[in-house]
Amino acid sequence: MSIRSGKTSIVAVIVAGIALCPLLTEAFQEPGQSAAQQAAPSRVPIMEADPSVGLMEKGFQRLYELNFDAARVEFLAYQKNLPDDPMGKAAEAASYLFEQFNAKGILTSDFFLNDAKFLGGVEGSASQNQNPAFVEANNRARELAKRRLKSNPHDIQGLLALTIADGMESDYDALIIKKQLDGLKVMKQAEAEANILLAIDPSQQDANVALGMSNYVIGCLPGYKRALVWFGGIHGDRLKGMQLMSSAAEHGHYLQPFARVMLALAYEREHQMDKAHDLLAELAVQFPDNPVFARELALAVKK
Repeated sequence: MSIRSGKTSIVAVIVAGIALCPLLTEAFQEPGQSAAQQAAPSRVPIMEADPSVGLMEKGFQRLYELNFDAARVEFLAYQKNLPDDPMGKAAEAASYLFEQFNAKGILTSDFFLNDAKFLGGVEGSASQNQNPAFVEANNRARELAKRRLKSNPHDIQGLLALTIADGMESDYDALIIKKQLDGLKVMKQAEAEANILLAIDPSQQDANVALGMSNYVIGCLPGYKRALVWFGGIHGDRLKGMQLMSSAAEHGHYLQPFARVMLALAYEREHQMDKAHDLLAELAVQFPDNPVFARELALAVKK
């Protein structure tokens, strides 16, 4: 066979194969299904991420920017999507309490380094400092959390919301309405809840904010006061509190920035200015719209 005739034969085979393709397709396709339908890719359902998570993230971003109204818009939208999730109400309660903290200058070195303020609370009477919006939202968060925990004692979201709610309650009692003993009792309760949560899921480092704060505040009390609360079963360790807040500052989620500013102020109390400066510098970069972080950073540089 010549090369020319061989080429002709190959071409003929290719042409014949092309001509047979439609026939082969029809032979192998399922009855009642066209070739176009056979060739079309099957549609696989795609699981989209829950948009509610983004609402919570955005809400806390706004909160740390001191844009409390915008934060509540996100938290209320979260509640609308997930009405049975106690974290929605806990976050809303946090927005009211943080707004009051900002108004009273609590998250500043002026307050934190002054023992009369730090251990005695803000200026004004309890009736003048009442925050009914916080109390209502926080109580509702606690109710929703307990409802979930009644059906499942190991419910992570329920335990986290309950720990955060009781932690905020202790801060409100001790610092805002100046019922220090009540605050310490609720703080002990939050500490117990945090320990349960962390035993189930050690990654829930936001719980260490309540543990760290309770240990640090109690550890800063004068000796005679520590002795009094010790008899009531309330114990604290200043250094342990800083270690726990450090863990939350490094690995926390929603409360990570709060843990960082509290730890920075604690470092200032302990005269560890380099560590305080580093944390405040991170916060100032992360939240450039928050003037408190920028101001505290500038003050730390001067000290």
